Amino acid sequence: MILPFPLAPEPDAVTVEAARKFFAGETTFVKGVVAMSGLPPADRAEICFAGRSNVGKSSLINALTGRKGLARASNTPGRTQEINFFERDDLYIVDLPGYGFANAPVAVVEKWQRLLKSYLSGRQTLRRAFMLIDSRHGVKPVDEEIMSLLDKSAVPFQVVLTKDDKIKEKDRDPMLAQVRKALSKHPAAFPELIATSSEKGLGLPTLRSTIHGLRD
Repeated sequence: MILPFPLAPEPDAVTVEAARKFFAGETTFVKGVVAMSGLPPADRAEICFAGRSNVGKSSLINALTGRKGLARASNTPGRTQEINFFERDDLYIVDLPGYGFANAPVAVVEKWQRLLKSYLSGRQTLRRAFMLIDSRHGVKPVDEEIMSLLDKSAVPFQVVLTKDDKIKEKDRDPMLAQVRKALSKHPAAFPELIATSSEKGLGLPTLRSTIHGLRD
């Protein structure tokens, strides 16, 4: 039986090597954006990463690009509500602020949500959003809210499971079942999952290859 939302198969060696070479080049921080008027020109393909606070977004971006301090450098205190743009050749890699922060003031959360909605619905060059889900916790209600927003904005999104090395084996199948059930309600969900570990490098060749292929 073929399960809905299977784990993505490993790409062939040629594809993996092409993606590795692409990401081996220098990725640079472009700017942090707090309003739509500050977005860089929509002159190239764009992908974005979204996820709850502490889901491992910065670690994943750093692992993908091979630059340990890249995402952290642009997420200094006081700038956590910015949309951060990174540039790798003809691709923008966009780091959306973590959502689901319980301690943020209501006004700050509302402002961020407005900016997020405007970005997701108004960025024509956005090829795919990558929704990061902590393997240990599965899909939470706040993730579902963002998925529904992506549905409404007609932005295809793909779930990337983070910290895959930290989940107990007995918990893996129940977690995957929960994620698959949640995704079945969202028409914008891409029909494959990618399981990753920034610490161990698991799944990074698959994720790099997927992103590399979206540039065409």
